[in-house]
Amino acid sequence: MKQKKLLIFFFSVLLLFCAGCGRKENATEGKDRYSIYYLNREETKIAEFAYYTDTKEPMKVLGELLQVLGQTPQNVGYHETISNFMITAFSINDNVVQISVDDHYSDLSPTTEVLTRAAIVRTLSQIDGITYVSMKQGNHDLTDHTGAVINAMTADQFVDNAGNEINTYENVNLTLYFASENGKYLIKAIRSVEYNSNISVEKLIVEKLIGGPIGEGLYPTINSNTKIESVTVKDKICYVNLSEDFLNQQYNVLPEVTIYSLVNSLVELESVNKVQIAINGDTGKVFREIIELSSPFERNLDILKSTYGGEYKEL
Repeated sequence: MKQKKLLIFFFSVLLLFCAGCGRKENATEGKDRYSIYYLNREETKIAEFAYYTDTKEPMKVLGELLQVLGQTPQNVGYHETISNFMITAFSINDNVVQISVDDHYSDLSPTTEVLTRAAIVRTLSQIDGITYVSMKQGNHDLTDHTGAVINAMTADQFVDNAGNEINTYENVNLTLYFASENGKYLIKAIRSVEYNSNISVEKLIVEKLIGGPIGEGLYPTINSNTKIESVTVKDKICYVNLSEDFLNQQYNVLPEVTIYSLVNSLVELESVNKVQIAINGDTGKVFREIIELSSPFERNLDILKSTYGGEYKEL
């Protein structure tokens, strides 16, 4: 009898424990997950932390996320993003979040300022329907440490730091070529990107092409599952080594459009005259059973479609 009572007690405790586990697992059920980006204490990088909310209305979500960005995270290795300055106003206009900061924002060091913007933009651009984040200082356009005006930003504009020194962050205007709507032509697009110079611009271009366009009227050319094995330059030939996914086309574009999207974008750089494409190190492949990859490719301007005066500026 005593042993039976002990068994009953044991199973009762076990059931209570399991019930507690169930409540813990369901604590976020029905809530939306957001990544909140904070700066590390050394202010050399940002990192994401999960945040859950049942708030749905975009304007209320915006206010809530801004409030969380100003709170100290539980991880002691990081600090709040909105620190030593204040958000004085915020609104949503179509697909753009607009926020204003006070004069103390100018006191941020160049490194911290870039990281702060990256953290804010990455966090707020997750709101449903939001593509861009625009920042002002008071009633004036926000400028960087060089005095250049900072236009509306996307999360894609900020590239992760690949090294230890965040001070090497630079701004570059990339010339990228994406497909026209019918998939028969290329359209030239200019995209402003802030990146760490530990990443080569050549690799940055390939990453952005794989990631696809962000502007209307532009269409992707390269399978989004494609992985970059390596990108190197020697004697003005850019050697691009990609995964097998590159050969599998997701989009309704001509084979030439895919190839010269990559080639024309890279040849825009002064460091590159030709592009050699390899698949897992093998240049003997044939792209879509039509284009041999055995020799380097040169620029092809015949496939361009002039629009918007010859180029499309992605914000």
